[in-house]
Amino acid sequence: MPESVTTQSNAEPGPAAGPGARTAPRICPLCEATCGLVVTVAPDDGGRERITAARGDRDDVFSRGFVCPKGALLGELDADPHRLARPLVRRDGELREASWEEAFAAVAEGLGRVLEDGDPRAVALFLGNPNVHTVAGALYPPLLVKALRTPNVFTASTLDQMPKHASSGLLYGDPLAIPVPDLDRTDHLLVVGANPLESNGSLCTAPDFPGRLRALRRRGGTLTVVDPRRTRTARLADRHVAVRPGGDALLLMAMVQVLFAEELVDTGAAGEHLGGVEDVARLAADFTPEAVSGACGVEPEVIRTLARELAAAERAAVYGRIGSTTVEFGTTASWLVDVLGALTGNLDRPGGVMFPLSATARAPRPPAPGRGFATGRRHSRVSGHPEVKGEFPAAALAEEIDTPGEGRVRALVCVAGNPVLSAPDGARLERALAGLDFMVSVDPYLNETSRHAHVVLPPPPPSRSPHFDFSFNALAVRNQVRYTRPVIPPGEGETSESAILARLVLCASGAPGADPESVDAMVVEHTLSAAVADPLSPVHGRDTGELTRLLGGESGPERRLDMMLRLGPYGDGFGADPGGLTLAKLLEHPHGIDLGPLRPRLPEVLRTPSGKVELCPEPIAADIPRLRRFLADRQGEPGALVLVGRRHLRSNNSWMHNVPGLKGGSNRCTLHVHPADAARLGLADGSLAEITGDGGAVRAPVEVTDEVAPGVVSLPHGWGHDRPGTRTPVASAEPGANVNQLLDGRLLDPLSGTAVLNGFPVRVAPAATPAATPAGEAAAESEPAFPSPAGSPAPSSV
Repeated sequence: MPESVTTQSNAEPGPAAGPGARTAPRICPLCEATCGLVVTVAPDDGGRERITAARGDRDDVFSRGFVCPKGALLGELDADPHRLARPLVRRDGELREASWEEAFAAVAEGLGRVLEDGDPRAVALFLGNPNVHTVAGALYPPLLVKALRTPNVFTASTLDQMPKHASSGLLYGDPLAIPVPDLDRTDHLLVVGANPLESNGSLCTAPDFPGRLRALRRRGGTLTVVDPRRTRTARLADRHVAVRPGGDALLLMAMVQVLFAEELVDTGAAGEHLGGVEDVARLAADFTPEAVSGACGVEPEVIRTLARELAAAERAAVYGRIGSTTVEFGTTASWLVDVLGALTGNLDRPGGVMFPLSATARAPRPPAPGRGFATGRRHSRVSGHPEVKGEFPAAALAEEIDTPGEGRVRALVCVAGNPVLSAPDGARLERALAGLDFMVSVDPYLNETSRHAHVVLPPPPPSRSPHFDFSFNALAVRNQVRYTRPVIPPGEGETSESAILARLVLCASGAPGADPESVDAMVVEHTLSAAVADPLSPVHGRDTGELTRLLGGESGPERRLDMMLRLGPYGDGFGADPGGLTLAKLLEHPHGIDLGPLRPRLPEVLRTPSGKVELCPEPIAADIPRLRRFLADRQGEPGALVLVGRRHLRSNNSWMHNVPGLKGGSNRCTLHVHPADAARLGLADGSLAEITGDGGAVRAPVEVTDEVAPGVVSLPHGWGHDRPGTRTPVASAEPGANVNQLLDGRLLDPLSGTAVLNGFPVRVAPAATPAATPAGEAAAESEPAFPSPAGSPAPSSV
């Protein structure tokens, strides 16, 4: 499929379907855009139904027919023959197929054995990014955390967006209160460290992000992109500013300084809800454009122009993403993104940045001060990292396993995660995983992480699963609600992802034999009991049993969804508002229900002790001296080579490299090097380079391009499929290099615990010899059982 399909808003259906074919709506689960699809389902030669085609759904209330290559190839991913069809249980050192009852008996025995001494710290939980893309991943992990009672919770958030959660928590008192750019009404968009033409957007759910940006340009608006790479998004922009990687906080702080120095601050309607404006002015006073220019690589007059244009725009929004979060000052940069919006009067106003209202959110209630947000309620055992939002840094997982002592992690529950590739120093982590007493992995593939498990529990493919965007509707640029049931009934021997996770909750609770439906029933009973006791609830004083009987749905998860919709901001209140939202009503609208544009929500969203937006939180103010030291240090290292990652439209982290149709095009693991740096380093286009960092060295082919700034190299994230013992032969055929092996895990943003995956120093030189193929890779496909990692050759770090 040609790369140009990426911006095709209305893909045409394929050839006419054959006998027995039917079509059905489906929400794409493969990225944050959540596009609506129409899939064609037809029987194969054996009579088993499968997706034979997918196109954009023109009737979808949100995406209006847009589709990208990932969504168009949903059927190929769905029917990947290398997905696991049955559970695997390790016996005599080898993973072999087992029944579901055997698998869960092994889970109950393995967890029970580790927990029998009564120390819940012995178990850790890792939650990967795919959890936020499924119904089960949204509903059950919080219950699993409670059941395990462990403080050792790790997720992909500290490899991605945790700085935004931390800054939002400090500003608004709620780490989930994340304002998004009102893309469809803004006149001026400043994008910092994001490439939505490749990523389809992130922490900003917007189907057809490319089309929305082009519409901004057509209506006379301005698009500015701040990025060390000239990305596809930057090429679309009116202005591209090639910031020095890691210098985003300096650039944004200087813009704040200009707003105050030139008396351009106008907080607008949100001003009455802001506290600490003068304190921000004092913090920014010495970060002048001249002071930061050398360190952030942007000329002083350009910085002033950015600030002046932002202040002059009638409606403006600032949007920062992973390039500004996975850096040393990710939380500070995320905070400054919102500070700029507040100081220019664009916080919580149409065309600025606004707070979405999801259909499953808590119904609005009168504003009141809250408890606020705090970190460090506990600290990790080995390095003393403070928890943030209940989590420890993912980069600390390995040391919690391989460092002896009381409280050492001896068992791991890994749900939809591949931290061997996504976290720093995967080589150390895989050694640690091989030494666990027990590990269970919920994953459809035997990948670089799940190959170490004692039990692997595979969920069914997307076609056999329902879809509702609990997380992404809370980040959507327009309020709407959509739900799709499975388009293909579960097959024989398949267990739903909800049932898998519910049974894990029961195993962790010491009741492995209980009915999985009892987990959902418990949640319903608890939630409704709290609702009827709440004077501000629409069901206050009613009978819990009566409300339970009113719930609709064909399964426990659907009944929970119906409950959340009825209690939510658009709900019927269990009959109190006959026109309100219910699951039954949603099912009557297979293409979704439009709930209208974003609307102002201050002070309703605030949960701070002051009841105001606390624009200058003490933890961030206390971290500014570190930013000053960083500024001073940066002045003396103009020649240092730094590395940044990059996104691929045909991929999503490490998920999709096993899908043949998504290979090719720009989806390649190459090292982007500027021509001047290539000449200086003796690198030629297509040659092999060795890249060295604090965590090790990797090799990658060189791609000489002026799309990266001088002094910057770029290697994509999610590759490194060269480990033996996996079952992803398409990915293993072109494994690429694991960029995170260049890191040793010590470099973190201290306010959020997020690993610094961008803007870190590296050394690059021509590779002396081609990288060798790891031993055992060729044989892995033909072996009838899956070998124990402990008995395999040491995996290569290349």
